[in-house]
Amino acid sequence: MNTNRKVVLVGAGFVGMSMAYSILNQGGVDELVLIDVVKDKAIGEEMDLSHCLPYAPQKMVIKAGDYSECKDASIVVITAGLSQKPGQSRLELAVANAKIVKEITENVKASGFEGIYIVASNPVDLMTYVVAQVSGAPKSKVFGSGTVLDTARLRYLIADYLGISSKNVHAYILGEHGDSSLVPWEHCYVGCKKMIDIMKDNNHPMDDLKKIHDGVWKAAYEIIEKKKATYYGIGMALTRLVKAVLNDENSILTISSYLDHEYGQNGIYIGVPAIINKDGVKELLELKLNKEDQDKFNHSCEIMKENIKNEIDPILK
Repeated sequence: MNTNRKVVLVGAGFVGMSMAYSILNQGGVDELVLIDVVKDKAIGEEMDLSHCLPYAPQKMVIKAGDYSECKDASIVVITAGLSQKPGQSRLELAVANAKIVKEITENVKASGFEGIYIVASNPVDLMTYVVAQVSGAPKSKVFGSGTVLDTARLRYLIADYLGISSKNVHAYILGEHGDSSLVPWEHCYVGCKKMIDIMKDNNHPMDDLKKIHDGVWKAAYEIIEKKKATYYGIGMALTRLVKAVLNDENSILTISSYLDHEYGQNGIYIGVPAIINKDGVKELLELKLNKEDQDKFNHSCEIMKENIKNEIDPILK
């Protein structure tokens, strides 16, 4: 992998620019290239972001470019595609966005790019599958944002419920980045204590766990209903993934990763905890799920398989 800290962002919409702005504020990237089908949009965003540099934590080159810029990049982040509308599920975007992401991936591949693909276009699990199939890149070098945002929402809601710092909440959302996600509560901790034990010891109603999870998967619908789109959360989440790669962190994050018989599933991309470093996905962490959680996970995977068979594979042929 290249050692340069160059990131190419494909898609200068709300999600992509939220990521760009958070990277600009946090630092850690030397060069950020913006690509968009509307070239003037990318140029305008380049200008606006560049005017922030006098107050940024580090020097950074920001520029609008084309796919030739991908050749020597370390990471290409794909956020382009149609956005979710009020009342619309992410899965309803599958066909239209698959065509867009397929074309983008062909262009990136043609540049000679050999780095890490990070996918955020929705539905992210299916779009990550598209990128993997079209690029032909090693499975470790292609992953999606998966349930990193869902997991952040879960940690926030647990922290708010208990009155504790979200940084001390170790809980994860598995499965689809969407309505069929699940929380393996047996593997959720606050500090070093199990969330389930905290609920019991403090006489909290166990039904509140379901309410917390409902708050996670309903969040996007509520935000979209109120402000038409959700982008700050995923923007920060993408920055987190980019830095995990560039800093060779070996951090555990719930990404959309390829399953090769882990969790009893194969041939799909879906949200699971994984170790991320400079090479991409180093290793998946396979949790031992109880029967109820395994059934929920299997259901989420079946939804992916059905969509791949009926909607995605026909586009890729």
